[in-house]
Amino acid sequence: MTSRLHLHLDGDDSVELHVTHSNIPSFNADLRFSLQMPVEAVKDKLWKICGTAVNSMSLELYDDSGAKIALLSNDSAPFGFYSPLNGYRLHVVDLDPSSITSGGWLDDTSLVQKYEISEEAYEKRQGTFRKFKEKLAHQNPEIASTKVPDNYMEDLCANIKVGDRCQVQPGDKRGVVKYVGRAENLGPGFWVGLQYDEPLGKHDGMVRGIRYFNCPQLHGGMVRPDKVQVGDFPERDLFEEEEEI
Repeated sequence: MTSRLHLHLDGDDSVELHVTHSNIPSFNADLRFSLQMPVEAVKDKLWKICGTAVNSMSLELYDDSGAKIALLSNDSAPFGFYSPLNGYRLHVVDLDPSSITSGGWLDDTSLVQKYEISEEAYEKRQGTFRKFKEKLAHQNPEIASTKVPDNYMEDLCANIKVGDRCQVQPGDKRGVVKYVGRAENLGPGFWVGLQYDEPLGKHDGMVRGIRYFNCPQLHGGMVRPDKVQVGDFPERDLFEEEEEI
């Protein structure tokens, strides 16, 4: 173990691991971790992403064959002490039975009580979007009848190709183009499907029941072409940014 750790620290000082969660089956993220950071800092980074409190978090390390090789029990030890390699899986175990992640609350939206209103009650309300559209149609029928054309933003897709590295606004998020084309269930016109470098998206490439591409859960996004800039946008080194703070 000592020789492997020495090899890590002399070379690349970070590893990319596949992260899963005990209470959130759909949570699948590929994240990069510095070998120098203590285990407690690893937990803090994961807390910001998955919601499990640091003092309620246990971390298990699995190799690429699926075998459990370590329990990260020493919070003050450097992460590299446990000899993680690229492609290994880091499993977050939430030990708090009253955690917000328990019971599937963050994974199953069917558990969330939804507010419903009858059609009759909604029609009686003032200030709704429906009332706004009716007022707009009465004041200016031409504007109200305007529809988004089927080729909306098609011209902006001319230089966007699947596989291109890109930066997306707002937020300067970076990733890879995975889809370019129409998405009728989202709206008329053209859309760009993206796989973000970090779990900053909303899905895994399936949107409203239609699969447009495949990517890790929470890494996928669908945006209009005017939000996408393709070019030389390499994946950011998050640890350099953290050290600057």
